[in-house]
Amino acid sequence: MAILGIDLGGTKLAVALFSESGELLSKQTAPLGQRKGSDVGELIQEEVKKCVASTFVESIGISVPGISRQRSGTVWAPNISGWEDYPLLEEIKGVAHAIPIKIDNDRACSILGERWQGNAKGSRDAIFLAVGTGIGAGVLTDGNVLRGSNDIAGAIGWMALRKPFHSKYSPCGCLEFYASGDGIPKLTREILLSDPAGSVLRIPPPEALSARHVFDAFDDGDPIATIVIKECISYWGMAAANLVSIFNPDKIIFGGGIFGPAAKFIGDIRAEAIKWAQPISITQVSFEHSVLGGDAAVYGAAFLALDSRSQ
Repeated sequence: MAILGIDLGGTKLAVALFSESGELLSKQTAPLGQRKGSDVGELIQEEVKKCVASTFVESIGISVPGISRQRSGTVWAPNISGWEDYPLLEEIKGVAHAIPIKIDNDRACSILGERWQGNAKGSRDAIFLAVGTGIGAGVLTDGNVLRGSNDIAGAIGWMALRKPFHSKYSPCGCLEFYASGDGIPKLTREILLSDPAGSVLRIPPPEALSARHVFDAFDDGDPIATIVIKECISYWGMAAANLVSIFNPDKIIFGGGIFGPAAKFIGDIRAEAIKWAQPISITQVSFEHSVLGGDAAVYGAAFLALDSRSQ
């Protein structure tokens, strides 16, 4: 017997089987490639069918990158074309039959994964600050995941951290525009327009520039990469400070694909946050790296699967 956890990201799908105690039994990933709309839904359905056919699956949990509407079972995922109100729950029921299914956003799943098998074990007030293709926060308060009135709580990519407002912030928000996996190359391109001299980052075609290029250049002492990473540290620190001041957590856990290479900056992020945060609260919170890494959301999806059986 096993529980099935599925994590739909902006670029790939992770499918994992777990024991009830949280042991990872197997995991596979599949790139989304150029899939959009119903093609992505069909990929998830095919993976569910494979797992159900080969293993006795007791329950299924799915993490999605955006908004999981709990009342309707539909999903809004801004990075997947055609997923403005996608009927994911209905589709998965069609291939899973009577197996219980639960869907939630990747922010909630990440903090649930950390509480189940990661750095938030035993905590009732913790935040998972996820920085990947986008930016979000899973907020655990008094032992419960904060969801908001319409399941949108934690969409911190829209934090307003810079003025004046520019229309370029509208699709993803100010914080996400500058300091996400997609935002880091955007910020780099803006700076290169005014001062490209002396930077290796001027060599790749602008559209091919990635966050990985910037981190690698930073490690080599590149001046433009240094400016970009220091700017991102400021944004991450201000965002963390706001979360500390509002929610008074005992820890903030940094995860997602960018933390990764940005994990070494957590001390610098904390130093920045100390400047901005409520002065007593910031002394009582630890800043930590996710021990589950890129698997936090798929662990959380599996925890959803466990939870679905009691409802």
